[in-house]
Amino acid sequence: MHRIARRTLLAGLGGAALAACTGGATRPPAPATADGFDAGTASATASPTAPPVPPVTVNTVTGPVLVPGRPMRVVVLDTDVLDSALTLGITPVGAALPARDTRYPDYWPATRTAGIRLVGPAGSPDLPTVRALRPDLILSNQARDGDRYDQLRELAPTVLTQTTGAPWKADFQLHAQALSRQDAAAAFVGAYQKHAGQVAQALAAAKPSGRKVSLVRFVEGGGIRLYGRQSFPGTVLADAQVGRPDPQNVDQSDFEVPLDQIGKADGDLLLYAVYGDPERSGLDAALASPGWQALGAVRAHRAFPVDDQLWFQGIGYTGANYVLDELQRFLGA
Repeated sequence: MHRIARRTLLAGLGGAALAACTGGATRPPAPATADGFDAGTASATASPTAPPVPPVTVNTVTGPVLVPGRPMRVVVLDTDVLDSALTLGITPVGAALPARDTRYPDYWPATRTAGIRLVGPAGSPDLPTVRALRPDLILSNQARDGDRYDQLRELAPTVLTQTTGAPWKADFQLHAQALSRQDAAAAFVGAYQKHAGQVAQALAAAKPSGRKVSLVRFVEGGGIRLYGRQSFPGTVLADAQVGRPDPQNVDQSDFEVPLDQIGKADGDLLLYAVYGDPERSGLDAALASPGWQALGAVRAHRAFPVDDQLWFQGIGYTGANYVLDELQRFLGA
């Protein structure tokens, strides 16, 4: 449904920001020939390379961290930093994915992720694999990797935020500073704010009959989760000025409910995703249950599956823009 829209959106939102990413990039030196002649001498003489970017001190949750200016060999250990790096024009050399995920998020073109080396599951990366990639910067968060921070910083300067999810906008600014991409970050922030305002205006003009959106996630090993305002998708819905059902209109990230309380998942529009195996996550049992079939959104044919890697793991400005785009489509505006 959304593949063409995603491609168009990425092109429209990314052009100026990606230009800001690459405008000051230095060209890697050409290899010298056997007689010592530099194959890039002629072009280098006509267009000298920019001077090196000095190191940057980033104030992180673990204290000040000195990182190289404009790092290029970046390893990311969670989905939020994967979105941040790719958004800001950096293709990581390595990345960790949640344990049940077998592929990189497909809201990114395969050409952007094909060269990224998988370094293991998020929360338990394989450190020898990380070391072999010779990173000059590692990005993650304390919730995932706080207990191995000392090991990681032996491999490369390591920048951790406290957590992920709701504070994604502030985290993105820290990622941008660590990546020396503040100008590009500002462009993406402005584009997102404009996009969110346009979606909010379109929804107001369309006057849909119901705008309270329920967010439900079926998690293998974690049960049925309902998402509140203090979550990544919850903040994006708030930016679009979309309401939430009363049980989910709370200042917390998420909470688990048993199947016999599935009524708390109801809304004017119900969006649900699955992480892991549909049977072991409880999705199959829930969809077949009388409680699910009795939900007003289900009876009105307004319950839709969404991509878990986008809606719940695409924690960043590119992911958020696509969520806005899909939300507008679901609400018919």
